Amino acid sequence: MSLKEAIDLKRLPVHIAVIMDGNGRWAQENGMERFMGHKEGVISVRKIVEAGGQLGIKYLTVYTFSTENWNRPKEEVDALMALMVTAVRKETKDLMANNVRLRTIGDVDRLPPLTRRELDACIDETKNNTGLNLVLALSYSSKWELTEAVRKIVREVKDGTLPVEQISEQTITDHLTTKDIPDPDLLIRTGGEFRISNYLLWQAAYAELYFTDTYWPDFREENLYAAIVDYQKRERRFGKTGEQIQLKNRRTH
Repeated sequence: MSLKEAIDLKRLPVHIAVIMDGNGRWAQENGMERFMGHKEGVISVRKIVEAGGQLGIKYLTVYTFSTENWNRPKEEVDALMALMVTAVRKETKDLMANNVRLRTIGDVDRLPPLTRRELDACIDETKNNTGLNLVLALSYSSKWELTEAVRKIVREVKDGTLPVEQISEQTITDHLTTKDIPDPDLLIRTGGEFRISNYLLWQAAYAELYFTDTYWPDFREENLYAAIVDYQKRERRFGKTGEQIQLKNRRTH
């Protein structure tokens, strides 16, 4: 029996964030060039997008390329950018067929012109889709994002449009690249590492963390279902006691 049958569709995470780790190691352990791991990883993205959309997940954010990744060897960066162009061109038709809307967060101005054009074209073509929102974190890091948010807030204070006394947690949230995206409920990291690598640090403050040894190219539908089943076994308290949460649940049912 598929783990899909064990999922409570009434308690799905609204937003799942993923750190897609292990592409290079998967390729090396299979006697391939690192690039082949990234290529196989695109298939995993497609499978997870389709599975998530069928379940009713509304947002899936995948850590596609970090600001730190610009420091990788030029040959690998160039290959990743070329793969992104090819993947976006190839996957646009499937995104439309599955009612998926493509979005991006990050310093996308740093992307090569061709990569940016292909992304913009796909974003425009899928903008009216109403199913799963696939968010690519591209040239993204939380420290970059928070630094940019501080700069914007400081400018508004200097311009006199934002009184210092009115700065709140919501102010910071409203100046992030994810301002119109709900915070992730579940953050998955593949590849056997136990860190979140400068990813959605503000937004993931109360996310449930799920780590797996499975490399991203091997992470498919059943792995996603396992993560969701694990998530649904947890009690999300947000700083409250278990008794308070149980009382609230009784009142809403």
